[in-house]
This record gives sequence, structure tokens and C-alpha cells, in this order.
Amino acid sequence: MTTAFVLSGGASLGAIQVGMLQSLFAAGIEPDLLLGTSVGALNAGYIAGHPGPAGADALAEIWQSLRSTRVFPITPAMGLRGLVGRANHLVSPDALRALVREHVGFARLEESVIPFQVVVADARSGEEVVLSSGDSVEAIVASAAIPGIFPPVTIDGVELMDGGVADNTPISNAVELGADVVYVLPTGHTCGALDPPRSALGMVMHAITILIGQQLVRDIEHYGDQIELHVVPPLCPLTVFPMDFRHARELISRGRDSTTAWLEASRPVSHSLGRHGHETSP
Repeated sequence: MTTAFVLSGGASLGAIQVGMLQSLFAAGIEPDLLLGTSVGALNAGYIAGHPGPAGADALAEIWQSLRSTRVFPITPAMGLRGLVGRANHLVSPDALRALVREHVGFARLEESVIPFQVVVADARSGEEVVLSSGDSVEAIVASAAIPGIFPPVTIDGVELMDGGVADNTPISNAVELGADVVYVLPTGHTCGALDPPRSALGMVMHAITILIGQQLVRDIEHYGDQIELHVVPPLCPLTVFPMDFRHARELISRGRDSTTAWLEASRPVSHSLGRHGHETSP
């Protein structure tokens, strides 16, 4: 049996996946294959080079040190260039690239300890591109290159952007690679906030995570009868927005506790992934 972990995007909500990983590893569930998109590519990439419980714990430490300015260092000059059409992005990717380079642990994708694939999208056609070899840093940065926020990344002459545009939760790729058992680690979306984000960038990220959830529901319906599919339930209610990196410790802890409870309940497939709301926020 080949077990794959599939990690979706969700910006700062990627901290939830760290808690999920800690719980899965503690239960003795480990991947033979890792696939990731956007922030899921960052998390999967780290685990691919630092496998097991120790790797998940170290990843938690990294997340707890992050702030939005480390990942999205917005400057007035860059924002103005993007708004007036002199640049195709609002945020420089240099800080993100440095962060990935510091922590990824292997220079090329094919050198990872656990086989690891990164899902990106062709910036011109929007078609899905799956990277399994080549520069690990550039591949991961490309997968996290949210359109309009970060610039596309050129690899082998092709401009690539955030894989969530084409396939945010690449269950299909895991199946094609021969996975018999697939664990999906979704970040979910901010379903319990009383008000939408106040910033334009925050609103963009919030909308993207909602769309991601809708796509995942469709994929589950399509592949649920073909393989042994386990969807780790995302947190609900969730009041943290995807641009807010201040709550990593809380999200990791909640993700770990929620996943442990789910595992003890014999891992039913979650069906609460689509759009929904709450009358009140906790």
C-alpha cells in the first residue's frame, strides 16, 4: 500500500496542517509520497526533507516565529507600481524565497528524503504543471506565487504561478502516482468571523480559500470511491483570516487536537468542507 499526504493552500491557515501532521505522525501514519500546493507545498517540502514527528515539531517552531511582514512585506512603492500597471505583482518574493531557502533542506526536488511533488499552474494557460525534479526553492516559490500578489516564477522558460489556480488539492496526482491511501490535509476557510477582512489583500486571500474548499468537495465526490480517501477535517468554526500570522500556536494546537479526536473516531470522511456560516463567532 502506498500512502500519500496531499496538502492544500491557505496562506497563514497552513499552520493548521502542522498540527494535523503532528497528530498523524503520533498515530504512526506516515507518507510514502507528499504532494503540495501553495502553502501546502511549503509544509510538504519541509516534511519531505525532515520526515517524522521531529520534522513536524521543528516545522511548528518555524511557524510560530512567522509574521505577515516576513511573508508579505508590502511596501508603498511596490504596491503603487502594481496598481498603475508598471508591475504584475504587489509584493516582492525575495522574503518568501529566502524563507524557503533557509528551511527546505534539499537543493533539488528529486533529492528529498520522501518523494515530493509540487503543483503549479502555467501563468499563460492556467493549466496544471506538476514538478518532481529541479530546483526545490524555485518550485515551491512558484507554487506559492499567488496571482497579482507575487510575480510568476520562470522555470525552464515557462512562467508559473500558484498551483491553486489549477488544482489546489492534487488528489488526482496522488492517484496517478499509484497511491492507494490518500490523506488530504485542507486548511479550511474562515467560516466563523463576524466581519470580512478589512484590507484588500486580506479579502483576496479570504475569497481564494473559500473557492479552494468548494473545489475540494468536488474532488472528494469524484475520487472517494476509487481509493481509500481520508480527509482530515478542517477547523470549524475558524475566525482567523489567511493573512493573519499571529495565531500559529493556537492553530497548530487546535489542528493537532481536532485531528487526534478524528483519528480516535475511526477517520470518517469529512463532509463539512463547503461554504457554510455561523450565527455567532466564538
